[in-house]
Amino acid sequence: MLSTRHAALLIPLLASGCLVGPTYRRPSTPMTPAYKEAGGWAPVQPANAADRIDWWTAFGDPVLDNLEGRIEASNQSLAAAEAAYREAHALVAEDRAALFPTLTANGSANASGGGGGRGAPGSTSGGTTTAKGTQTVYQVSLGASWVPDLWGAVRRNIRSAKANAQASAALVAGARLTAETELAADYISLRELDQEKRDFDANIAAYQRTLTIVTNKYAAGNAPRSDVLSAQSQLESARAADTDLIQQRARMEHAIAILVGQAPAQLTLPPGPWSLTPPQIPAGVPSTLLQRRPDIANAERTAASRSELIGVAVAAFFPTLSLTGDGGFSAANIGKLFNVSSSFWSVGAQVAETIFNGGARSARVREARAAYDQAVANYRQTVLTAFGQVEDNLAAQKVFLTEEGQLRAAHDDARASLAITLNEYRAGTVDYTTVDTAQVAADQSENALVQMQANRLTTAVSLIEALGGGFTTAALPKS
Repeated sequence: MLSTRHAALLIPLLASGCLVGPTYRRPSTPMTPAYKEAGGWAPVQPANAADRIDWWTAFGDPVLDNLEGRIEASNQSLAAAEAAYREAHALVAEDRAALFPTLTANGSANASGGGGGRGAPGSTSGGTTTAKGTQTVYQVSLGASWVPDLWGAVRRNIRSAKANAQASAALVAGARLTAETELAADYISLRELDQEKRDFDANIAAYQRTLTIVTNKYAAGNAPRSDVLSAQSQLESARAADTDLIQQRARMEHAIAILVGQAPAQLTLPPGPWSLTPPQIPAGVPSTLLQRRPDIANAERTAASRSELIGVAVAAFFPTLSLTGDGGFSAANIGKLFNVSSSFWSVGAQVAETIFNGGARSARVREARAAYDQAVANYRQTVLTAFGQVEDNLAAQKVFLTEEGQLRAAHDDARASLAITLNEYRAGTVDYTTVDTAQVAADQSENALVQMQANRLTTAVSLIEALGGGFTTAALPKS
C-alpha cells in the first residue's frame, strides 16, 4: 500500500495530466498600416481624449462632467452588465473546484428489529439487542472521491470559463462606453436645442419688428394688406416652431435622466450656453484598435473560450479514472464508537472508457470546431466594422470642419442681405416677398450653422467611441 507521502506526491502528478486538443492562438485579422481618411490631414491641436477614461472632459463643460460621473453609480444597463460579469466570474471558481477531491462526512444511528426476542434476521453480531429484538448501530465516516484531470478537460473548462469572464468584463466596458457616449450625444442635442431656442426667440422678435414696419406702411397706404398677412403668418409659424422645441428639449432631458439612473421628474437641467468645444482627435495606428475596443476584446475572448471547448470535446475520447476512499467508525454502543476496534476503511479505483455511443463524441468535436470557426469569423468581422467606424468618423471630422467654415460665411452673408433688404423695403424699392425670402434664408443659414456645430461635436463623440474611449485590454481581469 502507498504511504501518505507517496499519495501526496501522486495527487499533483495525476492532476497535471496532459492537455489534448488545439493550442489557442489569436486569430489573424485584416490589417492596414494607416487609416485612409487620416491621410493628408492633421489636427492643429491634437487631443488625447480617446485615450482617457474621462474623455468627456475634453469638451470643456462642467455640467456634462457631472452627469458623466453619475453613470458608474446609477446607470442600470451598466449595473446589469456588471452583474453578468460577476456571474461569469463565479463560474470560473465553480469549474476550478472540479480539480480537487470531494470530501463528505456522514453520521447515522440505525435501529432494526423483529417480532421475536432475538436480534433481527441478518443483523451483525455485537449489536445491542433489547427484549423486543431491537438492534441499534451507530456510525460516523468520512468519504472522498476524485476524478483526476488526466486529459485536461477540467483545465480546458476553466480556461473557457475564464475567457468567458473576460469577454463579459469587456461587455461591461462596452456598456459603460455606450452609456457615456449616449449621454454625451443627448447632452449635445440638449444644448443645441437651447441655442436653437435662443435663435428662434431672437427671430420672433425680428419678425415682430418686421410686422410693425409692414403695418405702419400699410396704414400709410404704402403697402397692401397681403404684406401684413404674410408678415403675421411668418411670425406665427416661427412661434409654432419655437414651441415645438420645448417638447424636443424635454425628450432629451428625460433621456439624460434615465441614463444617469433617475426618474425624469427628478432631473432638471436649466438652459445653458452653446459653449461645448469639439476636440481634435488623432486616430493613431490601426493595429492599436485591437487593444482599445471593448467589442473586439469581447469577440477575441469568445473565440478563445470556444477554442478551449474543442479540447474538452476531444478529451471525451480518452478513459477516465475515478478514485474513492471511505473510512470511519461503526459500533453498537455509542461509548465504544471511536475505539480502534470499531474502525473501518476502504479505497478503490475505477477506469471507464466509452466504447461506442453512435458517433456522439465525434459530433461534439465537430460542433465545438464549428462554434470556434463562427467565433473567429465574428471576431474578424468586428475588427473590420471597427476600422470602418473609425474611417467614417475621420472623414466626417475633416468634412464637417471645412463645412462649418462655409456655413458660417453663408450665415454672415444671409444676415447682411436681410439687413439691406429691410432697408430697401422701407425705402419702397423692393416688395415684401423679397424681405420674406431674405428672412427665411437668414433663419435657415443660422439653423444650419448650429446643426453643423452639433454634428462636429457628435462626430467627435462617435470617433472617441470608435477608438475605444480609454479602454485597453490590459484592464481585463486576469483570473
